[in-house]
Amino acid sequence: METSLLHSEIQKYINSQLGVAITKLALQKNPFPNVNWISILNQIAAKSKAKDKLPTYFSTENIIYPNKISVEQTSSEKTAFYKSELVFGDTLMDLTGGFGVDCFYYSMRIKKVIHCEIDTELSAIVSHNFKQFGIENVNCIAGDSFEILSNHQEKLDCIYIDPSRRNDLKGKVFMLKDCLPNVPELLSFYLSKADNILIKTAPILDISAGLSELTNVKCLHIIAVENEVKELLWELNIDFIGNPEIKTINIANQKLETFNFELNSTIELPLYELPKKYLYEPNSAIMKSGGFDEIGIQYNLGKLHSHSHLYTSEECIDFPGRTFEIKRVFPYSKKEMKTNLENTKANVTNRNFPDSVDDIRKKWKIKDGGNTYCFFTTDLNNDKIVLLCTKIK
Repeated sequence: METSLLHSEIQKYINSQLGVAITKLALQKNPFPNVNWISILNQIAAKSKAKDKLPTYFSTENIIYPNKISVEQTSSEKTAFYKSELVFGDTLMDLTGGFGVDCFYYSMRIKKVIHCEIDTELSAIVSHNFKQFGIENVNCIAGDSFEILSNHQEKLDCIYIDPSRRNDLKGKVFMLKDCLPNVPELLSFYLSKADNILIKTAPILDISAGLSELTNVKCLHIIAVENEVKELLWELNIDFIGNPEIKTINIANQKLETFNFELNSTIELPLYELPKKYLYEPNSAIMKSGGFDEIGIQYNLGKLHSHSHLYTSEECIDFPGRTFEIKRVFPYSKKEMKTNLENTKANVTNRNFPDSVDDIRKKWKIKDGGNTYCFFTTDLNNDKIVLLCTKIK
């Protein structure tokens, strides 16, 4: 860990350059010849990235940051706080500690937290930062988490794991067995050390694939921030048998949108209806969950089509997603499009519709923006329709 970065003049310089393009700064002469220029640039880039994602870190003096990639990959404070509400007991071990944001929040709920990190430099950075926060109940251990856990004699209350995808996967769909550590392979070992396990995965992981690889899944939390799914959180308990609960969470504008259902518990079908006065589009966490029948049933809404995942009602309700008032519905035809939408400005969404948004805009010369929201979709009669709406929420 480069402690020279903590010099007051260097910290002052880093703060003065936040937000400035690193490519521009890299061409300048290093104002601190005795300190590695690349390291200073990295602090500027990483701290700039932390401003919105890690506001507590950003506002605390003398925090040292790892490379920008590590900051990009770490949990946000919003998601870390949510996870901290799920843990309990006296001891927790984070097997993939990283930059330590999750441990920062776990330390507020758990008496003793163990932060494992195989990167010695990163472990030292995390230990330093916790001292700046005045956190004394986190023990940072540098080394292989399997060995650390194997040597830990006492039973833990919880184990937290954030397995990383192997580099050779790139953008491909992945399985948990393709990650490090290999959780499915080590799961029995983990459960011998703690009755409760939390596993964080990227949102790209297929839910059915995760359920096929894991046992004892009590609950799956699908966490979105501002309608963008950030992570899947698998909650395991050694004694749990049965259908897991699916919890969807969208942290948006100081409001928590939640929708929960038990997997494979629905035996009734939703009501299919033609568009009424109001239209509802579920948030991204619900869309990821696949609970398309459950949302319609729980909220007593009509569904436009089995594959459209749009819902309707005559009375406006509080809904976990976007709500619109339908102003006009018309069949998708050349005549109707020329009359209603050609050469206009509107926000375009397609759901269960053959043409892409880009193709629709290009074909009918529709500019992006404005207060009109257009949904191109298919109704219960398999007719292609267009809904012109105004946004309520």
